Amino acid sequence: MFTTWVRRGLGLQMRMAAPIGKGNGNCERPYEPPADGGRLIVLTAPLTECIDHAGYFIQMAMASLPVWLEFILNKKYPKWRAVERNEDGSARYMPAGVRLVEKSLLREFAPDDVIACYPDDLDRFIGPNTRVVAVSTHNPLGVTFAAGVYTSIFGSSRQPINSFYARQMFARIKNNPFRKNFKVIVGGSGGWQITQTNSFAELGVDSVVEGRSESAGTLSLFRKALDGEDLPREVNVSHPTSGEGILVPDRRTTFGVVEMTTGCGRRCQFCVPDLNPQIDVPKEKIMIGVGANVAQGNKQVSLATEDMFIWGQVRTGTPFFFPNREALLDLYSSIVNTPGVEQHVLSHATMAPFVADPLLIKKLSEILLPKSPIHIPMVSHHPQKKVLTPLIGLETGSVRMAKKIMPSKGVPFPIDEWPSVVLEGLRIANENNWFPMLTLMVGNPGETDDDTKATLDLIYEMERRGLFAFLVPSIFTPLHDTRMENQKGVTETRQLSRMQWQLIMKCWKFNLRPGQQSWWGPLSWRIGSFLLWLVKLRKTNGPNFTWPLLLFAGALPEKWMAKMGKIYVGKPMKTKTRKELIATVRPQWLPYFRTDNGDLPEGYTPPAAPEPAETADLRVLA
Repeated sequence: MFTTWVRRGLGLQMRMAAPIGKGNGNCERPYEPPADGGRLIVLTAPLTECIDHAGYFIQMAMASLPVWLEFILNKKYPKWRAVERNEDGSARYMPAGVRLVEKSLLREFAPDDVIACYPDDLDRFIGPNTRVVAVSTHNPLGVTFAAGVYTSIFGSSRQPINSFYARQMFARIKNNPFRKNFKVIVGGSGGWQITQTNSFAELGVDSVVEGRSESAGTLSLFRKALDGEDLPREVNVSHPTSGEGILVPDRRTTFGVVEMTTGCGRRCQFCVPDLNPQIDVPKEKIMIGVGANVAQGNKQVSLATEDMFIWGQVRTGTPFFFPNREALLDLYSSIVNTPGVEQHVLSHATMAPFVADPLLIKKLSEILLPKSPIHIPMVSHHPQKKVLTPLIGLETGSVRMAKKIMPSKGVPFPIDEWPSVVLEGLRIANENNWFPMLTLMVGNPGETDDDTKATLDLIYEMERRGLFAFLVPSIFTPLHDTRMENQKGVTETRQLSRMQWQLIMKCWKFNLRPGQQSWWGPLSWRIGSFLLWLVKLRKTNGPNFTWPLLLFAGALPEKWMAKMGKIYVGKPMKTKTRKELIATVRPQWLPYFRTDNGDLPEGYTPPAAPEPAETADLRVLA
């Protein structure tokens, strides 16, 4: 998938990559070349990135769990490999990035020349006529935020499940009898892993593309491959500069993903998507993508974005960090009311807009909750116990660290107020049945135990206030092309301090809260984690892991362990209310706060209409 917006996820024994002629790695059949000579261009992706029928969270698990724990997913989703095919054998559904490449190529090539298929069907379509095999992958080598920490927490194997399947796919392509006839081009958000580790020969890759498939540079690369020319190992292609330049696939995507925006605008130092221009896709294009998914049997839709709240506000007279309420309500209402759409799942968001416009959150809840497939009975007060769970970057509770790595994360509110923005935003979210997944980064360059304590203070304060979100901590990963790509933080779990380990384990203990009324849920996790520690993890993760693990297992009350000096119990925090937060913003931004939300400074009279303003340059704020 030649696009940077898609982020956006067996048994106990390790298995070798399936040889040519084996389907699903366990059903042998003799190899036969395609009777028609094969397709000119074949598109594919690892099986773990193609599925959507097993549930939304399975792909996250596959990106985080080591391959030896795949038996857990096999038991939970015994039919997750049972994908659907069209009559011609092509994939019924594929990642949105693959569909975007397909759409781009069909501008120049005939439909009979291009096909998208599952990895187990590659032998059916790669033949003597094939000249290009294009691969989408977001985690070929297991180097992501989540994979770096969770695969090593669970043992010595650091290969997550989706990386295992990616390697299996590359082995199948590399061992194809006609390999000398075609070029292998890789795109997607994981391509940088191949270039940085120089894994071209190992995986059998000729070229890695960074950028968008709509680019003329992408089509030029395919033409060179078709002509048999040598390809450059690394290719950077351009990004569209407006919504009109973005293509929307008209074939079914996994999870019904349709692109909503590119870029973000908050300029976090560690972020790849923020390097892309800030664009919102026109509504009419989004609805074409929604309609195509529904027409081809998809009952679920999800809008791909780095921040859903910037849509409808890009390049307007209003700064992008003040949501366009009317536009968002109109868009989401049109989507969920499309005949055939039975489920809608949110993508990424940011926390500050919850504080900027609480009434928008309330109205979005009324529209979106009926179509949410996610239920959490222990926290939801919705009649059907439904919740909305967008992905939001919390990253750190330390103001010092936030100023260093994400100084504009909280705009329009100053980053000094980041803990207050998080707590107030989460309060508003929970009141409207939004229980987000909040990501945190542990082991940032220059991070001290005081920074970790500040984040723990924030989490303990969430607990004291009865707030809830799923906290997903991961070790800092210097992603390629970001402003922090050359910086070094914690690189192995054994390097984590006891305080950092406590943060990770406290997050996961916090996440068990919705299951506290189920006696077996928390108990099974705790007993299992304790046994794993006894057998293996105390050696794998070092002595700093021991007490945080006991905290997670609930072996002793936290207050006892704190008195023993083994853990840190967060200090109560005094934070600002929404009204107090609004009083901290720049005066020129006050007119953009909606009066129907209240909380404006006493005596303040908003103008009839805000004067047109240039889009804020967040480099100044940094």
